[in-house]
Amino acid sequence: MYYMGIDVGSVSTDVVLLDKGLNVVEEIYLKTQGSPIQSVYEAMKIVRDKYDSKQISGVGTTGSGRMIAAAITGADVIKNEITTHAIAASHTDPDVKTILEIGGQDSKIIILRDGIISDFAMNTVCAAGTGSFLDRQAERLGIEIDDLGKLALKSEVQVRIAGRCAVFAESDIIHKQQLGYSKEDLIAGLCQALARNFLSNLGKGKEIQDKIYFQGGVAANLGIKKAFEDLFQKEVIVPEHFKVMGSVGAAILAKEAVEKNGGMTSFKGFD
Repeated sequence: MYYMGIDVGSVSTDVVLLDKGLNVVEEIYLKTQGSPIQSVYEAMKIVRDKYDSKQISGVGTTGSGRMIAAAITGADVIKNEITTHAIAASHTDPDVKTILEIGGQDSKIIILRDGIISDFAMNTVCAAGTGSFLDRQAERLGIEIDDLGKLALKSEVQVRIAGRCAVFAESDIIHKQQLGYSKEDLIAGLCQALARNFLSNLGKGKEIQDKIYFQGGVAANLGIKKAFEDLFQKEVIVPEHFKVMGSVGAAILAKEAVEKNGGMTSFKGFD
């Protein structure tokens, strides 16, 4: 029997299945591409090919498209991303105190104390602190997005890029490029600018305590991880299922909701 978590965001639709011990047994990561309904259907087709409807004991949804996903599947619980990311991190490690989460279109910081959310902040308006900005700059520099982090770690010269605004940052990168800085140095400067922007926008006035978890798709970028570690002078941990922590949290909450409901689920089945 499995618990399903669905996280529908503007960039990706993530689905996980957890077993009764809350271990991840299935992880699906699809591009939403502006069609959240279609992406949920596509994800359900993938799950249906491997599992029977009767094996799904409960469903939880999260993300900006959580209401749509809940209506399609018959969710037992619907929660915002702040809650689900916090639940997943606390389940993975009860000692987590700070969560940094950067996705394709938004970013957030969550402060936990004794496993309870004590403070949080979200950025949903400025692209300079998100994955889409990194994608754009990588494309402009002719670099595969997956290589961005590895290139940043090869930098030998510190380049300060103006990171408070996506438009200014792009202009500054072009200027520094014309001055002859290498791609490695430009990418490292970009990673540091994104980390500084994150801290000044979301981390202002917040106490960044160990342990620090870095979640969301951008956590795959080793350059951003290092930039945060340099800023905080603390270790930043990227958990195993960093890309789908919202879904993991939704699935955990689904299990709790179903147990409170005497084991009954609202899941409509794959058909």
